[in-house]
Amino acid sequence: MSLVSRLRLRRRRVEKPTALHDVETIPRRRTTLILALALGIAGLPLILLYLILILSSFANHMLSGPDIFTAKYSLQNWRLLFEGKLEPAAVPLYTFRDLLVIILNTFIVAGGVAVVVVVASTLAGYAFSRMRFRGRRGLMEFLILLHAFPGVALLIAVYAIYVWTLKSIPQSMLTSYQFLYTILARASLEIPMSIWLMKGFFDKIPWEVEWSALVDGASRIKTWWRILLPQVKPGIAALAIFAFLAGWEDLIYVHVFLYVAGNIKTLATFIEEAIGKIETAYLPIAAAAGTLYLLPTLLFFIFTQKTLLETMGGGVKG
Repeated sequence: MSLVSRLRLRRRRVEKPTALHDVETIPRRRTTLILALALGIAGLPLILLYLILILSSFANHMLSGPDIFTAKYSLQNWRLLFEGKLEPAAVPLYTFRDLLVIILNTFIVAGGVAVVVVVASTLAGYAFSRMRFRGRRGLMEFLILLHAFPGVALLIAVYAIYVWTLKSIPQSMLTSYQFLYTILARASLEIPMSIWLMKGFFDKIPWEVEWSALVDGASRIKTWWRILLPQVKPGIAALAIFAFLAGWEDLIYVHVFLYVAGNIKTLATFIEEAIGKIETAYLPIAAAAGTLYLLPTLLFFIFTQKTLLETMGGGVKG
């Protein structure tokens, strides 16, 4: 066989798998395109509802769909919202500073929930992933059972504990305690599943990485802090986002432990108060408040899609 024939035969062997790979890729791309189109159509009603809410915050009346193109748009609703008016003819019910305090209260609750969930989940997730102890599997199954209980079902017991512990809290620390209790109560609903997610991330790190650090003389805490945590940063970031949004959008717990107990408002209770009397409420301003409340959620999901998808694909091992 000549040298030219050998080169042609070698080229065919190299090009054949590539051609097959390209042919196999075409159906996969079509399937992905069809799934993306189906998801887009399924999510279209929800997108339209959010669009109507946002446009209503700039309209002269609450939109219902077909009147999107005929309504008049301006910044009046936002101006009235920041001026403290819940309708054009009303007197100011609050000041711009009060609104900033309400937003700050919401950030305190959401940020506190994120911190508690991340700290508890990274510690417990590492323990379940790397340590073997009696009752480990039963405790993990119990965590999933806890996650199945809705927050409303646990509210009475959580409130009973709140009333029982309130007797020993000085009056000067009452506001701080109400914030702390709300944060801990809300975070407890997110921690069970967060532990499982973090365990999945720690399971993906080879044992050899940790063994090498321990052999070199590093303590378990130092290994966890210096070696393992940097490798699970995507999971930590995503859990922080999920926990922050859970605290940001919570209504039941902040209503019971902050609004009712201490007249402390967050954006959720503020909007609830604004549309409390739906028959007389001026809904375009309520739509502006709802858009303001929705804004952090939209920004988080727009800028952190890759991190969220990576977390959901992190996997959990038993």
